[in-house]
Amino acid sequence: MTTLIVYLVNHSMENSIKEDIKKRYSKIVMSGNDDCCCMPGECTTGDSLVDATKLIGYDQKDLESIPQEAILGVGCGAPINHAELKEGEIVVDLGSGAGIDIFLAAKKVLDSGKAIGIDMTDQMLEKARENALKGNYSNVEFKKGDIEESIPLDHNSVDAVISNCVINLTTNKTNAFKEVFRILRSNGRMVISDLITDVELPSGEVNSDQWCECIDGALTKENYLSCMRQAGFEKIQVLEERAYMEGEKINGRKITSLVIKATK
Repeated sequence: MTTLIVYLVNHSMENSIKEDIKKRYSKIVMSGNDDCCCMPGECTTGDSLVDATKLIGYDQKDLESIPQEAILGVGCGAPINHAELKEGEIVVDLGSGAGIDIFLAAKKVLDSGKAIGIDMTDQMLEKARENALKGNYSNVEFKKGDIEESIPLDHNSVDAVISNCVINLTTNKTNAFKEVFRILRSNGRMVISDLITDVELPSGEVNSDQWCECIDGALTKENYLSCMRQAGFEKIQVLEERAYMEGEKINGRKITSLVIKATK
């Protein structure tokens, strides 16, 4: 088995990557992603953010029902389609950005439930809270947190966790999954979309910009699923698997988008 890239990233590089991620995603939210960063297709029209989001599995009517400023086009799948959220449940979105999945989740868990977004970028949190006020959402909350260090929620406190193309940005995937496992109740589920690669990079070849674009931090499918198992998850299922960026190789590597479900 290939040595996990997550174990090869030293502390100094880890801090540098995190700061670069914050800068990158602060720029995305402040510009409305007008430079089309991290999108799964070409960006040529004013409707491209919605078009790109539809391309990865979101429903047009669902997108029309939420604040449009929450749609930034930076996902790689639609995990909420498989989360099977129910009225009264507590759901958490890791790397919640401007709030797209939180607002969609809020409509499923209704007022008796709660949708909580976690993000480490101040500008993203500010925009998400602004969107929540505009949309008059009473059952959503956004919290600042580093998902691989400490998600700011109690043990065994949530029913479901979703995430869209965020875990691959972490430098220690196993730690991130352990935090998810910690906050989930017994029989709680995690549904995430993320990117994997056919070849992992050694630490000496990692490029911070490419890491921020969800590429250089990607693990192989085998190693990615292994991180979940190490965190304690069971009943791991790959629900969707599709070529990313129309199957084009990025820096000589094949990138694939997965939707994965796992249970505590």
